[in-house]
Amino acid sequence: MFTGLIEGVGRLVSTEARGGDARLRIAVGTLAFDGVAMGESIAVNGVCLTVVAFDAAHFEADASTETLSLTTLGALAPGHALNLERAMRPTDRLGGHMVSGHVDGVGRVVSVHDDARAQRWRFDAPAALLKYIAHKGSICVDGVSLTVNAVNAAGFEVALVPHTVAHTAFSVTAVGDAVNLEVDLVARYVERLLAGRDAAEVPA
Repeated sequence: MFTGLIEGVGRLVSTEARGGDARLRIAVGTLAFDGVAMGESIAVNGVCLTVVAFDAAHFEADASTETLSLTTLGALAPGHALNLERAMRPTDRLGGHMVSGHVDGVGRVVSVHDDARAQRWRFDAPAALLKYIAHKGSICVDGVSLTVNAVNAAGFEVALVPHTVAHTAFSVTAVGDAVNLEVDLVARYVERLLAGRDAAEVPA
């Protein structure tokens, strides 16, 4: 599990095709990397990946065909900036929201506008995901926990404060870029619970 509070910005060094899937080599950049261990989870632009090799400044992770098809990772070029977060520990403060690292779909940056010292970012989103996105609810965009300020049938809007822009890959993200989206886990579970209740109420 993750919080959506980015701990560092790294970059993609290479993507090596391996029998239909891929191995990613990632430079950790500003991520604190002390105590890293084989098999630990790191969120890369919101995608939970498992460390399979590492040195002092890099780690490698395998991306399955499912991951490559449902996220932006397979389309990124070497040098692309990446939001990085190591898995949360039981003693960590939950400053963002509960993030699984299981991306639900890909959206796109529609517009960016200054709003005093902050920025208003608008994203489109797949229609199937919009029902889970609520005004003042939480959304994870490229691994960043954000609050939804507006939502309609085409997409949603968030505000990024200067700290978020400066300390994430949003500093180099542009209009038209694809982004990974993970909806709030609570919305998913509520839908499942309601579906189960409705099914139970259907007469035999």
